[in-house]
Formats: sequence, C-alpha cells, structure tokens
Amino acid sequence: MNELPQQLVNGLLLGSMYGLVAIGYTMVYGIVQLINFAHGEIFMTGAFGALTVYMYILPDGTSMAIALPLMLVGAVMVSVTVAVGAERFAYRPLRNAPRLAPLITAIGLSLALQQAVWAWYPEAKSARVFPQIDGGPFEVGNVTIQTGDVFLLIAAPISMAILGYFVMKTRTGRGMQATAQDPDTAKLMGVNTDRIIVIAFALGATFAAIGGVAYGLKYGQISFTMGFLLGLKAFTAAVLGGIGNIYGAMIGGIVLGIAETLATAYIADIPGMGQFGSNAWADVWAFVLLILVLLLRPQGLLGERVADRA
Repeated sequence: MNELPQQLVNGLLLGSMYGLVAIGYTMVYGIVQLINFAHGEIFMTGAFGALTVYMYILPDGTSMAIALPLMLVGAVMVSVTVAVGAERFAYRPLRNAPRLAPLITAIGLSLALQQAVWAWYPEAKSARVFPQIDGGPFEVGNVTIQTGDVFLLIAAPISMAILGYFVMKTRTGRGMQATAQDPDTAKLMGVNTDRIIVIAFALGATFAAIGGVAYGLKYGQISFTMGFLLGLKAFTAAVLGGIGNIYGAMIGGIVLGIAETLATAYIADIPGMGQFGSNAWADVWAFVLLILVLLLRPQGLLGERVADRA
C-alpha cells in the first residue's frame, strides 16, 4: 500500500497520454461517424516528425529548452499534414459509401503509414532513441516523477483547457457541435461542414502529436510500430468515456491508465494470480476493463454524444 500513490501517479500519466490520442478518435467519430484506425499511426508520425526536427534541422548540441518547442511544432505539422491529407484523399471520397469502405481504407492507410516511416527511417525497424530532457527525477512526498513525464504532466491539462474553450466558446467550436448533432441542418444554417471536418481531423492530429512527443520523452525511444497498440488503447479509452464525448475520452484514458497500472502492480499479490500480474498482461487487463464497461454501461462512463442519423 505504500506504493499506491506512486502507482496512481503512474496510471494518471499513462492515462493522460491515452486520453490525448483518444480525443482524435472521439472527435472524428462524433462528427462523421468514422473510426479512424489510422489515428495511431498519426500519433506515430508526430513522434518521428519531432525526431526529424531534432536530428536534421537543429544544430548539434541544441539545448532541449530550445529544441523541445521546435520539436513539438514539427510533430504537429507532420501529424496535421498526414491527417488532413488522409481526410481529403482517402476518407472524403468515401463519405457517402457504406461504412465498411472507409473502415477498410483506414486499416490500409495505417499499414501504408507504417511502411512509409520505415522507408524514411530504415533504422526504425528497431527502436530509435528519442532525445531526453536533462535533470530529475523529482521527488514529491513519496512520489517520484521522471523528467520525461513532466512534459506530459503540463501538456495534458493545458491541452484539455484550450480544447474546452475552443469547442464551447468559439464560433468554429459551435459549428463542430452543430455538425456533430445534425450535419444536414448545420449545412442549411450556413456551416461549412467540409471545413469543420478538416478542423476536427487537424485538432485530433495536434493532440496525437503532443502524445507522440510525450511518449518519446517518457520511454526514451520510438518505433514505426508504436502507434498500433497505443491506438487500440486510445480507441478503448474513447469507448470507455463515451464515444463522441471529448471530456469522456480523457476520463476514459485516465481510468484505463490507472486500471492498467494497478492491475500490473497488484494482481500478482492475489493468491493464485501471480502469473497474471506481469507486464505482459497489462494489455489484457485494459481490454478486460473495456469488456466490463460495455457489458455494464454500453454508452460509456459519460455517455455517447453521437446523433442518430438513421
């Protein structure tokens, strides 16, 4: 029990990263009802965009205080470019097609992005080292916070606050809400739904890029396959929180991260469950939680926010 505060903080940090990526899933699904399974790879391309800036644009020996903001800008630019390009050339032509068509396209795009990054970074077949922030770790009572987690600890709440203000207080944000509720009526009221959809993809990609940088700082390495499993977990977080619910995506991510961390830490202490408490089972317990939530509360923790367009 003395480790519980540390495990809760670890779960909070992990869940915040899941939540940042889950926002992209839930925003796109809430507006166009598309499960963008390539979103995990958009997260991955953001991380490699940041690494590209550090390796090929910045001079050697650049301080991380200067490099990190520029890496973040590079990550966002790459992720947003990929996401907007995917919407324009892969998803928009299929907008009125049966739902299976864009779903298969998303899976194909996911594989294509993996191979594109592998071709650009042949060394990415093995994990690439990600630049780290000097200093730390930091002790807060009985809790230790690693230096790489400080960025996530700051970026996640700031990102959510900015997104909440944007969606609730700006004209574009209200247009997003109207499009999510009824796109045909929104179009009749003068809302440019194509522009709104592009903005939704761009915003989701921005948060995914922030998550990609946070991943590299947290684990110290990135690879071209890193987006697949984390993307699945982020989608799980979106479903947990209530698909289409922006705040639910972050809450679902935090719940998932804490559950995964606590399960890994304490399942092994239960008599007869020692073999199920290893890190190899962490992913299993995440999806066990999803199954339980779907059985007990199918609409998610905060409820879905998706209009019935039948």
